[in-house]
Amino acid sequence: MSMGDGFTARPLRVGVVGMGQRAAIARHVAEAADAAPDLEARVTAVADVTDQGRSRARAEYPDATVVEQHTDLVGLVDAAIVTTPDWTHAAIAVDLLRAGIAVYLEKPLAITVEDADAVLNTAAETGTPLYVGHNFRHAAVVRLMREIVDRGEIGQVKAVWCRHFVGNGGDYYFKDWHADRAKVNSLLLQKASHDLDVIHALGGGDTARVVGMGSLSVYGDVTDRRDRSGELMGDWFSLDNWPPLSQTGLNPVVDVEDVSMVMMTLDNGVQASYEQCHFTPDYWRNYTVIGTEGRLENIGDTGGGVVKVWTHRRGWDVAGDREYPIDGVASGHADADLVTMTEFLRHVALGEPTTLSPIAARAAVAAGALATRSLRNGSVPIDVPPLPAATVAHFTTPTPAVTR
Repeated sequence: MSMGDGFTARPLRVGVVGMGQRAAIARHVAEAADAAPDLEARVTAVADVTDQGRSRARAEYPDATVVEQHTDLVGLVDAAIVTTPDWTHAAIAVDLLRAGIAVYLEKPLAITVEDADAVLNTAAETGTPLYVGHNFRHAAVVRLMREIVDRGEIGQVKAVWCRHFVGNGGDYYFKDWHADRAKVNSLLLQKASHDLDVIHALGGGDTARVVGMGSLSVYGDVTDRRDRSGELMGDWFSLDNWPPLSQTGLNPVVDVEDVSMVMMTLDNGVQASYEQCHFTPDYWRNYTVIGTEGRLENIGDTGGGVVKVWTHRRGWDVAGDREYPIDGVASGHADADLVTMTEFLRHVALGEPTTLSPIAARAAVAAGALATRSLRNGSVPIDVPPLPAATVAHFTTPTPAVTR
């Protein structure tokens, strides 16, 4: 995908849309450029609709132009990092793509299949680069599990399970807009999209049919609510906010599920499941991948953890036949964020191919959004609709080099 015939050699001008908690990923623009002599990129403009966000932008990027609307970035930037709330992703991305601005869009791509398709179809129609930040594919634990699968240690994959213990869920998702289904649809989009994407990667296919179950089991009983406009998650987060029913200051609207389960049949016949709970004491995710010759499972999902592989019959045995240490950061995903941002910038500036695909991002949205529709409608099975052939072709055709 080219930036256009009139694109001239100069440092890549990058904009940031939305100076909330997740805008910190834009700090990796300078880090990526500093680490590569053939890449020149810097943040030159920031857009935020709030006074607080614009103040944070001026403090974070004193040399950047600060504007109110994402449409004000037209003419100021070549690429934009969109880190706004989920329900705004699709409309902002479509506007920027139509303006010829390459888009790094934070996951989830959108909160409905229809909006996700609108973004991908626009990118295909305009030819403007689109990249969706499914950074967890670059996390050390995921890379390690994929290596084990790819080298055939457990044979042909037939089943993938994921249990996500979201111990920080009360602070992360129930004290602001994330708790409102009108803004997030469900936490099977905002939170689960990482894991659904990884399930697809490990299973070698995308969800074709999905069933969901879930409920608002705990946080709906917390009556202490308040509007936290102007605050960020870091202003209220504490491990001392425990037990879950003692949480205070929840969002005025709390109508998303805090426990949910998803069953999936992938398009290659692999069977998969995903479970998410937001009131556990611990915070990590556990994958199990079962093949025709063994299984793997991660214990811990950051540096210091381990992926175990069982390939012989026996009774219960926690040791496994082989164990592989997980590298990377001890918590969070800063290392994966840097790899993701570097991949985006090199794609836009140098025309290099990407390992992350917008089609895969759409598959994660489809699984999460349709599982949500299922769980709210009697757990009926729902089939994933196909993308238009022209859109699929656009994202699966090798991209031409970009001349800067």
